[in-house]
Amino acid sequence: MSQAELAPAGARPLRRNPLWTLGILRSELLTTLRRWRTLALLGVLAAVPVLIGIAVRIETADGSAAGPGGGGGGPAFLSQVTNNGLFLVFASLAATLPVFLPMAVGVIAGDSIAGEANAGMLRYLLVAPAGRTRLLLAKYASTLAFCLIATLVVAASALAVGALLFPVGEVTTISGTRIGFGEGLVRAGLIAVAVAVSLTGFAALGLFVSTLTNSGIAAMAATVGVLITVQILDTIPQLSGIHPYLFPHYWLSFADLLRDPVYWDEVMKNLGLQALYAAVFGSAAWARFTAKDITA
Repeated sequence: MSQAELAPAGARPLRRNPLWTLGILRSELLTTLRRWRTLALLGVLAAVPVLIGIAVRIETADGSAAGPGGGGGGPAFLSQVTNNGLFLVFASLAATLPVFLPMAVGVIAGDSIAGEANAGMLRYLLVAPAGRTRLLLAKYASTLAFCLIATLVVAASALAVGALLFPVGEVTTISGTRIGFGEGLVRAGLIAVAVAVSLTGFAALGLFVSTLTNSGIAAMAATVGVLITVQILDTIPQLSGIHPYLFPHYWLSFADLLRDPVYWDEVMKNLGLQALYAAVFGSAAWARFTAKDITA
C-alpha cells in the first residue's frame, strides 16, 4: 500500500511542507553520495592532484623548474607549483575543469532521472507525496551539491599534496603583487566555488537529457557527448562568433580571481552564461518531466 493510501485525510498539506522538501533533498543527496560510482568518481578526482604533484616533484628533483622556461608544460599555474604548493590547487582545478570535473557531473546529472526510470524506481518515487516538480528540483539540487563537493575534493587534495611536497608561503598574483598565505587560501576557496558554479549550466543540460530517455547509460553518454562536441566547437576559430554563447567558454575565467585587484569582467560573464543555461535547460527539463508518461 502506498504512502498516499496510508496517510490520513488531513495529510494533504504535507505536499507544501518545506520540511518534506528538505527531506527529499537530503534523501537524494545521501543516495547520490553513497553510490559506489559517485565514490569512484570522487576518488579519481582526488587522485589527479596527487599525480600532478608527484610528476612535478620528480621533474624538479634535480633542481630544474617545471613549466615554461624549465622544459615542462601542462596546466596553467604549473610553473609556480615548485615555489608555492598552494599553486597546485589552481593548477589542479585548471587541469580537471575542462574534462574530469564536467564528465563526473555529466555522469551524475545524466543518470539522475533516467537511472531511476531504468531501475524501475521512478514510479515508486512519485507515489510518495513529493510531486514531479519537487523531485526534479531535488535531483538538480543534489547534482549542484555534487558539483561543489567534487570541486572541493580536488582543491583539498591539491592543498594537502602541495603543502606536503612543496614550500608554502606568500602568493604572487598574476598581476605580480604578493599577498599573504591566508589571503591566498581565501582566493583558493573563492576559485573553488567559482569552478563549481561554472558547472551549474552543464548540470541543467544533463538533467534535461536525463528526462528524454529511460536509459541511464544512454543519458550519461549523450551528456558527455554534448560536452565533448561543445568543447570542440569552442576551439574552432571559424566559429568564434558563437564561442561566447557556449557554456565552457568562460570556464577558465576563474584565473582572474588571482589578480590584484580582481578582474571581474569575464567572471561575471561566466556567471551570467551559466544562469542562462540553468534557466533554459532547467525549464526544458521541467516541461519534459511534468508531461512525461512515467512507465517505469
